[in-house]
Order: sequence, then C-alpha cells, then structure tokens
Amino acid sequence: MGVFEGVVPAIATPMGQDGRFNEAVFRKIVEFNIEAGVHGFWVAGGTGESVLLDDDENMQVASAIVDQSNGRAKVIMHVGAPTTDRAARLAEHAAHVGADALCCVPPFFYRRDDDDIAEHYRIVAGAADLPLFVYNLPGATGVEITPGMMAKIQDCVPQLKGLKHSASTFANVRTFAGMGLSCFIGNHRLMLPAMTIGACGCVDGPLNVFPELWVAIWKAYRAGDLQAAEAAQDKASRAYEMLSAGGGFHSVIKVALSARLGVDCGDPRPPGRSASDAQRTQIVETVKSLV
Repeated sequence: MGVFEGVVPAIATPMGQDGRFNEAVFRKIVEFNIEAGVHGFWVAGGTGESVLLDDDENMQVASAIVDQSNGRAKVIMHVGAPTTDRAARLAEHAAHVGADALCCVPPFFYRRDDDDIAEHYRIVAGAADLPLFVYNLPGATGVEITPGMMAKIQDCVPQLKGLKHSASTFANVRTFAGMGLSCFIGNHRLMLPAMTIGACGCVDGPLNVFPELWVAIWKAYRAGDLQAAEAAQDKASRAYEMLSAGGGFHSVIKVALSARLGVDCGDPRPPGRSASDAQRTQIVETVKSLV
C-alpha cells in the first residue's frame, strides 16, 4: 500500500469564468504545493467542493492531479457520493487513471445503520484495488464514524488503510491509531497535538495556501525538536486565523490562493457566496503580510 503520512492539503477546485473546472490553474496549485514539500493531496473533498462537482468534473480532476503529480506526491481521491453505484464508478475511474488511494464520506442525507455504511464501503472499495480512507466529517454528513462503526468497516473492507478524522472527538485519534489505522487529523490547528497521540499527519484546506508552514511543523516534529514544532504550529495557526477573518471558507481559500500564485481560482460554486470587494482586499493584504 505504501506510506501515507505528513502534510496533505485538501486541495481546492478552481473554477473558470464559465463556472467549470479550471484545469490549468489547478495544475499550478498542485505544482506550488509539491514544490513546498507536501506529501500528498486529498482531492475533491470538502475544500474541493466535492458534492458540488458532477461526476465528469470529478473524473477530470482525478486525471489532472495524477498527471501533474507524476508520482511526486500521493493522490488520495475522494469518490463519495449519495449513492453507492456513483461512488463505485468514481472509485473505478480513480484507479484507472492511477490514483494512489481512495477516500469516501459515508452515505449521507438518509440515515443508515452501521451495517449499511460498512456495506457501502465494501462495495466502493471493491470497485478498485486501492487503499481506502474513510472520511469522518459528521459536521457535513450527519454521520460520525465511531470506533465501533470503524471496526465493522475494518472487518469487511480489506483495503481499509485509515481515515481523515474531522470530528470533535479528538481522543478517538488515539483509538483509531491503536486499531492499526493511518489517522490524519482534519483540523490544521491540531496537527502537532494529534501527531503526539498517534496521527500520521494532517489533511485540511488551509494547507493549500501556506503549505510551507505545515511542512515546518512536520519536519521539526520528525526531527524530535518539540519546541520548534510548537513554534511552527503557533505560526501556522495564527496565519490562517488572520486570513479567515476575510469571509467564508471556500472564498477565503480561493482568493488567497489567487493572490499567492498570481492566478484566478474563480468563485465558490453556488450556493457558495463570492467574497465581497472589501473581503478580497483584506485577504490579499493579509497574504502579502504573511509571505
């Protein structure tokens, strides 16, 4: 399966003036992050506006990032969808184009029991011979992957590799790691403390914009310099705290990336709101002050 760890940006999906996926800008974001030293990408997830992409766009995104990464960073492709059939088709495509792993939210909207959810993952994972990461995002899906539910998934999904843990039950990081799972923390502010209790790294959207700040946390921690790692975590957390005062999550990420890279990442896909002129000015000025 290979090693999955470290700094893994949940990469944004830039849009063109026509509101469709902007592949040229996307490739520039990928390259910028690889040059900064990231270890992989979490693709078309929450930051990537996954549920607002159609399946053709998801497949375009998968093909583009595999090609641009060219083996230099792990590609963990999100294939979550409301139906098992759609998720399985996206999984099959991700494997076909060369993704390194899959990630998938549990089925959402209708409430399902643990057995239904485990069966969903069994079918999706079975569509592609790739490692699978569960995406534990209860704030968006309404479903929390508990250790008990994860044990059921583990029993019936041999491809299960780990998860992104974006739930508030922080202590479960330790529990999941104890189950032999690679557990990425899904909160950029908690990268360092999560690693001290067993997390293998961090997946989150702010890492797109200032990847070098989180790479510094990783390098210091791995070198055994906890004081430097704490200072790096404080610096990274403060940077995004300053940036996030400029508006909604997706608009902040896209405007900040546009300013940092000299590109146009477009607006969030509706119903996401665009940043106001005042917010854009504030975000751009903040980016300039931080680089």
